[in-house]
Amino acid sequence: MNAPLPLHDAPAQTAPSVNALPDDGPAKISARNVSVFYGAKRAIDDVSIDVPNDYVTAFIGPSGCGKSTFLRSLNRMNDTIAGAHVEGEILLDGQDIYRSGMDVVQLRARVGMVFQKPNPFPKSIYENIAYGPRIHGLTTSKSELDGIVESSLQRAGLWDEVKDRLADSGTALSGGQQQRLCIARAIAVDPEVILMDEPCSALDPIATARIEELIDELRGRYAIVIVTHSMQQAARVSQRTAFFHMGKIVEYGTTSDIFTNPREERTKDYITGRYG
Repeated sequence: MNAPLPLHDAPAQTAPSVNALPDDGPAKISARNVSVFYGAKRAIDDVSIDVPNDYVTAFIGPSGCGKSTFLRSLNRMNDTIAGAHVEGEILLDGQDIYRSGMDVVQLRARVGMVFQKPNPFPKSIYENIAYGPRIHGLTTSKSELDGIVESSLQRAGLWDEVKDRLADSGTALSGGQQQRLCIARAIAVDPEVILMDEPCSALDPIATARIEELIDELRGRYAIVIVTHSMQQAARVSQRTAFFHMGKIVEYGTTSDIFTNPREERTKDYITGRYG
């Protein structure tokens, strides 16, 4: 009778490739093997990344590379698009946001979004800010609501400009003021993450500079992720940068490294303007 063959250790499991920096601490958002489809078309292909809590993270890349699609997956905004679906796992503080029974309204309060074009409600400046806290039951009195409106506008750097005309329509403000109003509206429900999808692309240089200053002021209070078509803006406002190309993350690292010492040739080609 032949002796039994010796047992061998099972092969070690290979950990998934995750874009993360070791000194960033626990991730606020963790994406694992995420793919996003519009019908049969795959727009995001197997993306894994950890988004830190204390830094501004920029997503850069050429038009159509998937950066906005991936951003929208972080608070399930793609749910509003017919035929869109997401595969993989996206965790917010370790909890899967795509799990069955997830309260999507509450998720979007925790993970707010500021869009490319300012979109204030056709309501007064006051009501633009008060709407979210009111529907989420965050206040029990008019004085509390007044306090949230004022503090949100203060944080958005808009209070001094509008405090004497809170009853005016939010749509009557300038473009830059409207965008800060939208940021104040997102802040008002006490979010943990703010997603910004090219928030300055419709603004003039002066308004853009004010929004960039605001992003820097908000850093550390919220985890911030910004999609930008402007590499100069990414370099100014972010501390971490992910370069997307054809639905994948090509490279992720500190913003200074991405712009001065990229590891990947495709990143270098994009940063130096060879394509994009």
